[in-house]
Amino acid sequence: MYTASISQHDWSLHRKGSIDQERHKQKIREAIKKNLANIISEESIILSDGKKVIKVPIRSLEEYRFRYDPGRQQHAGEGDGDSKVGDVVASEPRPGRGKRGNAGNEPGVDYYEADVTVDELAAMIFEDLGLPFLEEKKMAEMESETIRFNDVRKVGPLANLDKKRTIRENIKRNAAKGDPHFGDLKDDDLRFKTWEHTIKYQSNAVILAMMDTSGSMGEFEKYIARSFYFWMVRFLRTKYNNVKIVFISHHTEAKEVTEEEFFTHGESGGTQVSSAYELALQIIQERFNPDDWNIYPFHFSDGDNLPWDNERCVGLVQQLMERCNIFGYGEIREGHYRSPSTLMSAFNKIQDKKFIAVTISDKSEVYPALRRFFATRDPIPALP
Repeated sequence: MYTASISQHDWSLHRKGSIDQERHKQKIREAIKKNLANIISEESIILSDGKKVIKVPIRSLEEYRFRYDPGRQQHAGEGDGDSKVGDVVASEPRPGRGKRGNAGNEPGVDYYEADVTVDELAAMIFEDLGLPFLEEKKMAEMESETIRFNDVRKVGPLANLDKKRTIRENIKRNAAKGDPHFGDLKDDDLRFKTWEHTIKYQSNAVILAMMDTSGSMGEFEKYIARSFYFWMVRFLRTKYNNVKIVFISHHTEAKEVTEEEFFTHGESGGTQVSSAYELALQIIQERFNPDDWNIYPFHFSDGDNLPWDNERCVGLVQQLMERCNIFGYGEIREGHYRSPSTLMSAFNKIQDKKFIAVTISDKSEVYPALRRFFATRDPIPALP
């Protein structure tokens, strides 16, 4: 006597682990993007060397676990038969919020720490941004890396599954058997997209990063300025190859410095902002012909400038805008109660869409400032 059993092999069971893992990674990505304004101002990130893997706390996401973990379930047993629909049988204790002045006795809310690199964070921050008003120049040597989907294969990572082609192949196979429908999916039906990294050559670009290092720039002001430039540098080096960055620090005098000096050295003394703009114009004239370069000067300061220097600054900014794609000015004023500086008041007279100004009074405002400066815009038409 022979016995036989019939079973259907469910190929999807082999994919559950990787599917769940990909879903978890996507949730991590979404949670990070929702909290970017707070994450990018973390001091531990700004003070890192930009190369290490960092831990990002995500309070809106729990680490994945078995849903019916006995270690977390507190209630078990059976009722006495007298309960009605809607009766509360049991409830989990909620985390205590505590009262001011009193120590709480309930556990706090757990959070998950995700390991990401600085470059991965930069890619999330700037994935839809770029250098604004980028124009075609005579020379095109700056490289930007792009991804081009160029093939479809029967094997590949599940994240690249081409669902439309997979469904089409399944229907075609079933149609060959006389029953054109979607169902009974087989491994042979799967189709995966593949890609290659391509290099796109764009016109040259140079960034002039100017920072006020005078005595009026306190710890908060210097931290905000360095935070902005930290992420700006990461963005430029993640998205573009061969982009030039010139670092300028100033008090009453301006000087070109190295990247390390720009982010680590402090200064003191008074403030004469025009010295930085004069040096920027000199560097452009000597090294970066506007016919060959897209030029982007950015300046961060607390705005406490010599009163008689403000009008001179306006004139120099207008000269820079004649040569540059945009001019970005960031003023750091800790606390919303502080009024704009006399320098910002002078800049308010400038009516030119290439002049972009922001005021930052809190760490969480660094991210909106980055998005405002690097929102892609249509190139300004060249003069005939």
